[in-house]
Amino acid sequence: MNLAIGMIELNSIAQGIQTCDAMLKATDVDLITVQSVCPGKFIILLSGDIADIKSSVSSGLEVAQGYLVDHLIIPNVDPNIFPAISATAEIRPIHALGIIETFSVSSIIVVADAAAKAADVDLIEIRMAQGIGGKSYVTLTGDVGAVKEAVLAGVDSIHDKGVLVNQVVIPYPHENLAKNLI
Repeated sequence: MNLAIGMIELNSIAQGIQTCDAMLKATDVDLITVQSVCPGKFIILLSGDIADIKSSVSSGLEVAQGYLVDHLIIPNVDPNIFPAISATAEIRPIHALGIIETFSVSSIIVVADAAAKAADVDLIEIRMAQGIGGKSYVTLTGDVGAVKEAVLAGVDSIHDKGVLVNQVVIPYPHENLAKNLI
């Protein structure tokens, strides 16, 4: 089975908890995370098969009412997304470091998926708006050319949304920096 991922991002914690309940009751999905994030937003992130994710997100959108910030459904999500979200990814030595920063949580998941699918890179971490003023970022590594290609693909995936803050590729980062990112 190919996994899909679904997310709803709201600007009300109370409505977020109610939305999460409706999403979980709608169908058989796995709850990856449900949490409040900065600045007072609430995210619900689920995985499952595409039909269940579509049904669950649809139910959540009905309950979210006027509190919806953003949402997403990604069929056939890259499996490296899951360990990057929990910061448990196993990665090879860092030859280049790519960082993409966005204004929303939903957009960083889209960016990370597009980057991981575009080139032979390892996702290091997806940081979702906690303690960073509502911004989110993904760090990734691989050979310099692959990291450049992945970063471009990630940025292109959200080009029209206006949520990109910045993107950086650092060839051969200092070993002390690399050790502190893993």
